[in-house]
Amino acid sequence: MTNVVAIVNQKGGVGKSTTAINLSAYLATLGERVLVVDMDPQGNATSGLGVSVNDGSCMYDVLLEGKPLEQVAVPSEVEGLSIAPATINLVGAEVELVSALAREFKLKRAVDKLPEGLYDRVVIDCPPSLDLLTLNALTAAHEVLIPMQCEYYALEGLTQLMRSIRMVRGELNPGLKVGGVLLTMFDARTNLAHQVVDEVRSFFGDQVFRTVIPRNVRLSEAPSFGLPVALYAPKSSGAEAYAAVAEEVVGRG
Repeated sequence: MTNVVAIVNQKGGVGKSTTAINLSAYLATLGERVLVVDMDPQGNATSGLGVSVNDGSCMYDVLLEGKPLEQVAVPSEVEGLSIAPATINLVGAEVELVSALAREFKLKRAVDKLPEGLYDRVVIDCPPSLDLLTLNALTAAHEVLIPMQCEYYALEGLTQLMRSIRMVRGELNPGLKVGGVLLTMFDARTNLAHQVVDEVRSFFGDQVFRTVIPRNVRLSEAPSFGLPVALYAPKSSGAEAYAAVAEEVVGRG
C-alpha cells in the first residue's frame, strides 16, 4: 500500500518544502518510487525540484476538475521522484473548495485512485496555515511529519496543530498518526538551540527523529538551482542529514 505522509506546520519558514524536496529525493535514491504533492500556492517544492508550470496541469486541476493525479505528475531529475506541481491557481482552489461537496476529501479521493503500485510513497507539502488545503492533506494522509525550527518560538502554535490533528482523527481520518517530528535549522553554537531540542524531545519522546537538520548554506542555495541537495551538494552537512532522515523513515516502516 502506498504510504501517504503530510508535512505540516502552520508556522512558515520551518523547513516544510526543504524537507519535502530533500527527504523525498533521498527516499528515491533508496529505491522508493515517490510522488511529491505540492499543496502550497507558493509552489516552493515545485520550483525547488526544477519544475516550471506554464500551460501544464497542476494540483488545482486535481482538486477542482477531478484530473487524475498521475496525469499531473512531472518527473524530476532524481530517478524515481515525481512531483504534482502547484501554481498560484491553488489560491482560487482554497476559495472554491469552501462550497464544494465533500470538500475535505478531494485529495484523498485523488490519492486513492492512483494506479496500484505506481508509487511507494506520497509526500504532501502543505501551506503554512491550517486551511482547507492542509485539511485535505491531513484527511488523505496516513501520518504527519512535523518540521520544527530549533528557535525560541518552536513550540508556539503546536497546541493548535495537535488540536487540528485530533479533530481530523476524530471526524475525518481515524487512522491519522504523528509519524515523526523533525528538528530543523539547528545551530550548534547557541545554547537556545540545544534547549529547544531538549524541550521538544521531552514533549514528543521517541516520535522525534534522532537526526537533527543543521543550518546549512547549501540547503538554502539548492532550490534556486531547482535541485535537491542530493544533486546540488551531496557532501554537505545538510545533505548528509537528510540522507540520515530518509534512512530513519525507511527504518520506521
